[in-house]
Amino acid sequence: MSPKKNPTRKVLTQKNSARADSRRHREHLEQNPVYEHDRTHTSDHPIRIGLSTSSVYPMTVTECFSAADRLGYDGVEVMITNNAETQDTDLMRGLTRDTGLPVMSLHAPTLLFMPRVLDKDHWTKLRLTCEMAAEVGARSVVVHPPFRWQGDYAKGFVTGVRKLSQETGITLAVENMYPWRAGVREVLVYYPDWNPLDEDYDAMTFDFSHAATAGMNALETVAGIFDRLAHIHLTDGSGSLKDEHLVPGRGKMPVAETLQYLAKHNWSGDVVAEVNTRFAARKSTRDEMLAESLAFARRHLGQNGLSDADPRTAQEKSEATDAT
Repeated sequence: MSPKKNPTRKVLTQKNSARADSRRHREHLEQNPVYEHDRTHTSDHPIRIGLSTSSVYPMTVTECFSAADRLGYDGVEVMITNNAETQDTDLMRGLTRDTGLPVMSLHAPTLLFMPRVLDKDHWTKLRLTCEMAAEVGARSVVVHPPFRWQGDYAKGFVTGVRKLSQETGITLAVENMYPWRAGVREVLVYYPDWNPLDEDYDAMTFDFSHAATAGMNALETVAGIFDRLAHIHLTDGSGSLKDEHLVPGRGKMPVAETLQYLAKHNWSGDVVAEVNTRFAARKSTRDEMLAESLAFARRHLGQNGLSDADPRTAQEKSEATDAT
């Protein structure tokens, strides 16, 4: 008699459907547009727009604060890495005093290439990140779901983040990721899942670039986790296999529609620009990308008083004008 399969064990691979799903979601939205061009919605709650240090990588935390201050952002998210400045709470507090910009959140060092940043034990790593957040006045910590091979940390992750949040008073917002690709199959390396939608988390982060890579329906997902959505990583993606982190509006995700949805339904979390500017050869080019991201967020969150908000990119508008 063959042994019974464990019904709770999740599959390791499945058919790669991300591109088809992404195309289907775009086509549906094109046929059923939801953006209200004749209305400007503004949340009754303050929505802060911050700049992630990953948006100026490999520049320093000091340079990120300078850019955020210069461009008019409301605060900064610090991604903790092996760079000493990202672990220096005294420096962060000093930069907050100098610029008036708060550290809105910290991003825990849970990326694949940071196994020993802060500590080699995963729970100790998260606890230290929460303690740092408390020191600098950040109200949330962004964390990725574990990898399957991370043992008890992965198996106890859902209940563990809740317990740690209760103990420290810091919101641990688990971020949506994406399956890895192996030919025509998707390898599900995250546990319990790359998609936090069906997990019992108290707080979540939604990243548009990760969602594009995974072929997720952004609007449907955000609506489904609305009451638990603490954090938005503002970016974009084309639906390719790469995690692109494009400037919002330059990809194919319904970023404008989703921001308007959040404002319309009186959301109260933080939005943090997390875009890839590493290819920018000049500081002025990077500043233009970051300023464009901020303007995009303010427009579609109804924060600049515009009544003619339009989710199309500048290039699309130009092409439409030329066509007429």
